[in-house]
Amino acid sequence: MSYNKFNAWKAGLKDGLPICLGYFAVSFAFGIQAKGIGLTPFQAAFMSAVNVTSAGQYASLQLIAAGAPYFEMALTQLIINLRYCLMSCALSQKFTKKTAMGHRFGIAYGVTDEIFAVSVCRPGPLEPAHSYGLISIAVPGWVLGTLFGVISGSLLPESIISALGIAIYGMFLAIVIPVARAEKPVLAVVLCAVFLSTVFYYTPGLNAISPGFQIIIITVLTAAAAALLFPVAEEVSHES
Repeated sequence: MSYNKFNAWKAGLKDGLPICLGYFAVSFAFGIQAKGIGLTPFQAAFMSAVNVTSAGQYASLQLIAAGAPYFEMALTQLIINLRYCLMSCALSQKFTKKTAMGHRFGIAYGVTDEIFAVSVCRPGPLEPAHSYGLISIAVPGWVLGTLFGVISGSLLPESIISALGIAIYGMFLAIVIPVARAEKPVLAVVLCAVFLSTVFYYTPGLNAISPGFQIIIITVLTAAAAALLFPVAEEVSHES
């Protein structure tokens, strides 16, 4: 590794440290949830290592507990994590044309909301070494947090486990509420999703649909409604 690449990797480590700490706290709560449905420490940690997605992994716990088929799990993950395709497309524009395809695939593994935000805001072309620095500290934080969460679920008293088990809900609220207060379209999307979830939960027939397909249907309907009601205006360039 050249000196410049090593410096870029170290800069990635520095930028990724706050992400690592945040991931550890969130995945700790996920680990407790995973322990609650019977996953072993290895199974939960392996899930975190190959998925690296809080929303997708949390949804998968419900599907695993319900005994959902693999196809339903895969389709649910595809719908929930489809945003990473858009993030990867946007991030690919930050790399030079000389960036090898192997690097692109390697970096794509670690594209998360937080890593994308840090990467896309970095001035100038993006060095693969910087992305690897982000991934090499953020992903271990996610995996280790999950592992410690599962282990703690076996050691801590039931009252503490129950209290920590709601931490992941607090994480989602902390993400959604500030944005929903600032952006009316986001608030409308959240309320629409809550309304549809309530309808599916209490309506006979609809509540017989498996949890995975409920998530898929609600996500698609909410996204379609948001696209129709709150379209994003395209920027028009005016040539002088």
